[in-house]
Amino acid sequence: MKPFEHREDRMERTMRLATQADLPAVERIIEAAYSPYIARIGRKPGPMLDDHAASIRDRHVHLIELVGEIQGILVLIPEGDALLLDNIAIAPAAQGQGLGRSLLQAAESMARNASYRRIRLYTNEAMTENIALYTRRGYIETHRAEEKGLRRVYMEKDLS
Repeated sequence: MKPFEHREDRMERTMRLATQADLPAVERIIEAAYSPYIARIGRKPGPMLDDHAASIRDRHVHLIELVGEIQGILVLIPEGDALLLDNIAIAPAAQGQGLGRSLLQAAESMARNASYRRIRLYTNEAMTENIALYTRRGYIETHRAEEKGLRRVYMEKDLS
């Protein structure tokens, strides 16, 4: 790939709220991103079981498009004292292009703009690469718990 093409792709990244028309793309990306974890966890990961239509309706789902195609999702849920980063998923074909990093930075920026001092998330304890990534990005583990039959690692980042 020529450097110019890469810059052009980066310029064509856009973020927006999802609409109900985006539901098939959202579900397709989540299915593709999380299916590889089924064998490791022994069942479908939590994001594959969520009500994505309700999340879109509640205006919690943000999309990142690359050259006009939806390539990633970000689900943010306001909580009392923090913003919950409920899900980040990138289409497998678009992984490695910095889209996940862009979504994580956008989530933190949105939390700050909404006057949250913390952002929280959780991931499955079997998703060790996610735990390592979030740790590198300044998130600290607060606790572990089993919920809905899933062993989760809870993390948060101080934004102040």
